[in-house]
Amino acid sequence: MSSEITAEQAQRELLDEFEIFDNWMDRYQYIIDMGKQLPDFPEEWKTPERKIQGCQSNVWMHHCRDGEVLHFDAVSDAAIVSGLIAVLMRIYNDRPATEIRSTSPHFLKDLGLDKHLSPTRSNGLNSMLARIYEVAEREAA
Repeated sequence: MSSEITAEQAQRELLDEFEIFDNWMDRYQYIIDMGKQLPDFPEEWKTPERKIQGCQSNVWMHHCRDGEVLHFDAVSDAAIVSGLIAVLMRIYNDRPATEIRSTSPHFLKDLGLDKHLSPTRSNGLNSMLARIYEVAEREAA
């Protein structure tokens, strides 16, 4: 189930894809479209312990381990946040905990997300990232 490319390569591919867009409206739309491709998230997974605190919208994240690989599923009730989840999944999903922990989220700055998201959306994105790193830290131990 391991990814064919590394998390670092996934970040580079994402940056290349975003190069084709001239403006942020198109980039936002692309992010929203990515979110529409997320797999279904079962209702029974929407529990308080899976809910991400610090997000403006509702976000739940579930994870499981498959050998050395960590698998994440997440969902949001906001279109742009679902897209941000899809971006995170593309980079961090189905990877070993050690690779997750060693992958810096430079795509945030490289894509300009750090400047183009509202403060509340940025907080939510950072909260989701923190949960991914926290799970990887715990699972690597």
